[in-house]
Amino acid sequence: MTEKEKEFNALKKTVEAHKTLSEEEAGKKAEKVKETSRKLINEETKKEKKEEEKKIIEKDVIKKGKKVEKKSEKEIAIERIKEQSLSSWEPKTKLGREVKNGKIKNIDEILDNNRKILEEQIVDSLLDVKTDLILIGQAKGKFGGGKRRIWRQTQKKTKEGNVPVFSAMAVVGDENGHLGIGIGKAKETLPARDKAIRKAKLNIMQVERSCSSFDCACSKLHTVPLKTYGKEGSCRVILIPAPQGTGLVVSGELKKILKLAGIKDVYSKTFGNKTTTFNFVKACFNALKKPDQKTRK
Repeated sequence: MTEKEKEFNALKKTVEAHKTLSEEEAGKKAEKVKETSRKLINEETKKEKKEEEKKIIEKDVIKKGKKVEKKSEKEIAIERIKEQSLSSWEPKTKLGREVKNGKIKNIDEILDNNRKILEEQIVDSLLDVKTDLILIGQAKGKFGGGKRRIWRQTQKKTKEGNVPVFSAMAVVGDENGHLGIGIGKAKETLPARDKAIRKAKLNIMQVERSCSSFDCACSKLHTVPLKTYGKEGSCRVILIPAPQGTGLVVSGELKKILKLAGIKDVYSKTFGNKTTTFNFVKACFNALKKPDQKTRK
């Protein structure tokens, strides 16, 4: 055996013993590592470019006076469902056809002429509507306890047994002077919610707003135009104009309504049995519906 063969055999034995790589295999692996590193670098540069483009777009939008809002996955899913329902919408009423054809582009045209809305897609296509559910029910708990919940369960006694019915109350608004309230009932929870939201959209109305507090002189529409009164059952609600920065001095459930109506500052007085949330919310809705009626004690 020559000296070169002896060296080669010795190297083989050391490689097998220590499980190390030969020069050829090490060179091949090094080339692969270089390729993967290049790919990673290219991906990182692409990501950086995309982030820079996003920042530039956001800056341009902010300069123009528009706010950029980050939307959650739930909001994106709701928007997709709305788009699908509007794309597959075939209007059955004359008003619906006019809206879909583009003859009516503003919902105030419909409300000012007292035209009846019979299709919920009319509201979806003309307004960017937000929805909220009101806590009208109560979960079971010991000694009358338990948390408030959005479903109210009642039972009907029949020969076949107890038939449960669920009811829900929904509030709809664009936070810019449009508001609607609806009640839905069904044998299951989700159909009751969907009915309530649909009825709220069909009952949408205009809410008058202004800057009418005696110690505020801004020109923004942030409070009610005057002292208003609403009544439903034993519940009475009085809304009083407030200066800018006061906030909503009302109960938690009424805050949902006023926020969706676009009212940011208001004082309130309430009387009667406020635990019946149905009547309490309807009284607030009636106060916003007729702001020109006289207040009563």
